Amino acid sequence: MKRITSVFIIAILIINTLCGCTESVKTEQTGGYKELSYNDAIHELDALYKDIKPEEVPARLDVDMANSTVAASLAPIDTFKITKMGGGEINIEIAAATECSSDKAPDDWLNIVADKFNRDNHTLNGKTVSVSIRQITSGEVVTYMTEGEYRPDCFIPSNEAWGQMLDVSSINTIRVSDRIAGNTAGILMEKDAYQRYIEKYNEVTVENVLKAAMNGDIVFAYTNPYTSSTGLNILSAMLYAFDNNNPLSDEAVNQLIEYQKDAPTAAYTTAVLRNSAMNGVIDAMVMEEQAYINIPDLSDYVFTPAGIRHDHPVYTFDYVSAEKQEVVKMFVEFCLTDQMQKLATDRGFNRHDDYKAQPNGMDGNGYLAAQRVWKQNKNGGRPVMAVFVADISGSMKSFSRLETLKRSLLNTMQYIGSDNYIGLVSYDEHTYINLPVGQFDNRQRAYFSGAVKGLSSLGGETATYDATVVGMKMLLEAQEQNPNAKLLLFVLTDGDQNKGYRLNRVLPIVDGLKIPVYTIGYEMSEEDEKELNQLSNVNEATTISSDVEGIVNDIRNLFNVNM
Repeated sequence: MKRITSVFIIAILIINTLCGCTESVKTEQTGGYKELSYNDAIHELDALYKDIKPEEVPARLDVDMANSTVAASLAPIDTFKITKMGGGEINIEIAAATECSSDKAPDDWLNIVADKFNRDNHTLNGKTVSVSIRQITSGEVVTYMTEGEYRPDCFIPSNEAWGQMLDVSSINTIRVSDRIAGNTAGILMEKDAYQRYIEKYNEVTVENVLKAAMNGDIVFAYTNPYTSSTGLNILSAMLYAFDNNNPLSDEAVNQLIEYQKDAPTAAYTTAVLRNSAMNGVIDAMVMEEQAYINIPDLSDYVFTPAGIRHDHPVYTFDYVSAEKQEVVKMFVEFCLTDQMQKLATDRGFNRHDDYKAQPNGMDGNGYLAAQRVWKQNKNGGRPVMAVFVADISGSMKSFSRLETLKRSLLNTMQYIGSDNYIGLVSYDEHTYINLPVGQFDNRQRAYFSGAVKGLSSLGGETATYDATVVGMKMLLEAQEQNPNAKLLLFVLTDGDQNKGYRLNRVLPIVDGLKIPVYTIGYEMSEEDEKELNQLSNVNEATTISSDVEGIVNDIRNLFNVNM
């Protein structure tokens, strides 16, 4: 959407004032717009809703609804890019943790090592050898290997938990090295909060941090344990803190539920945590030390190691040929040379070498069980009430965007529990209620599947914020029957808004109602992404922007965190 000129903004504000509309102007005092109380936000929402007049589309049961599988929800593995390509006669593919496999500094250590290794023209049995690096989170590697057909020659996760999970999932690992780049996960705490915490709790431990959070002394947040190594590490430490004898006991689970009642939603990425911290929403969070060292904005935070170490162990597999296994060993030896280790240190690794891993009572089966326990209890016993707002305007017909949107929703239905409540809205220049909010039992699930399959585009313009208003109105009406529900809105669009209400009219309402709005963008322009970011940032949600294929994984992981 093109930027509105300042003169036009002033004209619109004058018209709104003369018409008696609630003022939603941008103000320096409130950081962007006039803040509304909850009641004022409802009044403003009702005023906007009256002029939209959404059309109700009769919902149809999908009697042929197929049960989705995790494999069906996986995008092609190539959505995770190869950041270093090898060209040797024997080439191995390494699936490597994102903090060392990026093509951009400071997370590019492994790529630099791979480049030097490849240029040195190493040979084996008279053949040149090389390595290729794929940048992918450790959790996604485990998902793609156990649920799909991805078979890398080598796996370098952040920590050993993921290797243990593969071992109990019928994929036999061969550990080549316990460590190639030392790192620790831990707890970051804002300095002032840290001083207050130390005065009362003396020492930063996971157990004490949980006590402080449950007492209301700090706000602590962590990342998605299905994809984040730090998230899985700290979740396991939390369960162990709740019950040292059995971290998966009923007692540990019940305490996790109690903790999650008031805890922030697990962050989709570390970047989301950082933004929440910068906005003053949280004052303690999880992070790897290497990331902390390389983020200047966090210089006012204190880092304390916690949980198991993140030393980047190296695995190959019994399905890998003997020649390729030998190349893995050659590359590991190269990584461990003094020159390459100095480079790792320069990139923020190899700190806190004296830190010993803390016990958590977990093995491979335990980590898998911890993920399931978290998935079932992450909302603290509160049901989620969500409305999906789907763009069906003309631009969504391009590049199979709408078909990908539909496939994503259908494939990720499996991540929505039956105790949650779900509705569906679609829009072009008009807004349509495709499915009223209802409990996601088998019948509602079949209605949802039928409604998604029935989405089609007849062209037309894009009234994103009209549909956002309708989605919020549906949530508030449904919440009257279930006041304890956690409200969420998901907006799926290519971002090209050009009809109906503007963003500045909707932002104060979203803020006043405190409804997180997650925005999912299909091949958006930079300007459209910036605008949707404003919508999501109001209540510490997130914006995901990707190409058509990559969005499938993003929605899967987003639902895993929230639904």
